[in-house]
Amino acid sequence: MTKLKGKKILLGITGSIAAYKSAVLARLLIKEGAQVQVLMTPAAKAFITPLTLSTLTRRPAFSEVSSEESWHNHVELGLWADAMLIAPATATTLSKLAHGLADNIIVAAYLSARCPVFFAPAMDLDMWAHPATQENVRRLLSYGNHLIPVGEGELASGLVGPGRMAEPEEIASYLSKYWQQEQSLAGRKVLLTAGPTYEAIDPVRFIGNRSSGKMGVALADAAAKRGADVTLIMGPSRLSPQHPGVKTIRVETADQMFQAATRFFPDADISILAAAVADYRPKEASAEKIKKKSEGLTLELVKNPDIAASLGKTKKAGQLLVGFALETHNETANALEKLEKKNFDCIVLNSLQDAGAGFNVDTNKISILHKNNKIRNFELKSKAAVAEDILDEVETLLRQL
Repeated sequence: MTKLKGKKILLGITGSIAAYKSAVLARLLIKEGAQVQVLMTPAAKAFITPLTLSTLTRRPAFSEVSSEESWHNHVELGLWADAMLIAPATATTLSKLAHGLADNIIVAAYLSARCPVFFAPAMDLDMWAHPATQENVRRLLSYGNHLIPVGEGELASGLVGPGRMAEPEEIASYLSKYWQQEQSLAGRKVLLTAGPTYEAIDPVRFIGNRSSGKMGVALADAAAKRGADVTLIMGPSRLSPQHPGVKTIRVETADQMFQAATRFFPDADISILAAAVADYRPKEASAEKIKKKSEGLTLELVKNPDIAASLGKTKKAGQLLVGFALETHNETANALEKLEKKNFDCIVLNSLQDAGAGFNVDTNKISILHKNNKIRNFELKSKAAVAEDILDEVETLLRQL
């Protein structure tokens, strides 16, 4: 776990019986070389004392934004940290985080944090399963936060099931794995397509689709964070990557995206085609706005260039080509057919039948299909977390080349 060495971690502890594990967690993180600053809710002090935690971390454990002695600047704390970890995170805390209810130092620091945020829930199984809790978890994931999965076993109530906070060793390993990804794609060139394409009917109207580009932008940011040289070919979208290392090329039509993709593809080690490209375009676009003159309007459509098929034909040894398939029926069969036809190394499948997946949402639920009929299914996650899953799969394929 050497990846934790030198990392500055805000450890938020809330009012759960699982708070006793946080002392072990803090000690483990420090043993691995991290600096740990503890924040506590007032309720947490009923389960573990600030003195215990300050002794272990050699830092005062803060439970109030201000006290008679001093002002504890939650903004500075949020900027100081390399990561914020809330363990245990109770149902109450999940709700406050999800809705920005800043009535304690943990939520105030969370709202100021610019670092990745991890939360490890702890509660009884019925509380964990309740739709309100699950909706709060989905909301937190949609913000780009990271869920450390709950464990199963005997709970404080005596019931047995999911809801236990992950063990300290599991949490430390999760954090270590997150930082292990840093620079794992250094020296690699990644080409990405994202967003829709618009095909003009006239100067006002166009043929397009509902793609927002969120998935492609999340992939671009995640790949750049891993050290890759990233080129993003972006269809019409208001979104932009957050990572300063992403080179973004804005296009509008399928033909423009095709031209840009064929230009950059020969030098790319990894190409991920996440764009929702229009299959057809009007044969002729009117130079002026078309006026309503009759009850109907007939448009003659012609086929757009097939970006995926073209790149698949020219793919060289050592290059990886990853496709996307958004389906509404016969999902797996259609995706496997596309995988073979376009010469993809793997294909990411998501279905409009799955709640929380598809266009203009912050979450996605995917499966990754391979040529050997291997299929990996993933749970609903934020698109930022989905991007990490896809890149993990890509790195596995790279090692097999």
